[in-house]
Amino acid sequence: MNTLKFLGTSGARFVMMQQRRASGGLWLSLDGVQLLIDPGPGSLVRCLSSRPKLNPRELDGILLTHRHLDHSNDVNIMIEAMTNGGFDKKGVLLAPSDALNDDPVVLHYVRDHLKQINILKEQNTYELGPLTIETGTRHKHGSETYGINIQGKTVRLSFISDTEYFEGVERFYDGDVVVINTVLFTKKPGIQHLSVPDVQHMLTKITPKVCILTHFGMTMLNAKPWEVAEQLTKETGIQVLAARDGMTVNLDLYAH
Repeated sequence: MNTLKFLGTSGARFVMMQQRRASGGLWLSLDGVQLLIDPGPGSLVRCLSSRPKLNPRELDGILLTHRHLDHSNDVNIMIEAMTNGGFDKKGVLLAPSDALNDDPVVLHYVRDHLKQINILKEQNTYELGPLTIETGTRHKHGSETYGINIQGKTVRLSFISDTEYFEGVERFYDGDVVVINTVLFTKKPGIQHLSVPDVQHMLTKITPKVCILTHFGMTMLNAKPWEVAEQLTKETGIQVLAARDGMTVNLDLYAH
């Protein structure tokens, strides 16, 4: 079965620091490939406490959409775990250049554990086993940030990572399943994150089989994400879900 598991659904620094929602990232199991996306604080603990348990040694790759700590804090320990402490040289890391260059979040010594490092660039394509990973245009955020599309054999996923909304950003994300980092309930000038009105607008431009909201900030938690998702479903005619910590999505339900 092809699945996407939400190891955490916290967004931005305050929910992360208080752990009102966990911040472990997402574990994708698709076409035999195991990919960890944005392993924030507690990712390793969330993997090992998952039911059923997720074994980091089974990972084929780790992807960072950007370097901020709520997305990258556990990347080094997850590389160590994936590679059996470096004794098994394996796995691919995909990350923007500023996660690796000046003031890197990926330590130099763990890089030698990896089989390959791919630097994410704007509108580029990468292969991971049978999967094709595509970046969209660079997002408007406080560090070099990319959303991604992942094409499997029967399902296409899109992950819209942190960004201030800008016209046309949604046209890069045409997945059967679209996951959107929705930090804000309402727009806040100067805050480079997506809000519920942004999501509603994007869903007039794209028509996924399901849209999953995650990466919630305080205003979203206070607004009760499940109620927000229900209202968006009614308003857009598209199935919208609010992710929960530990939630597993059966991707085969949305295959084409």
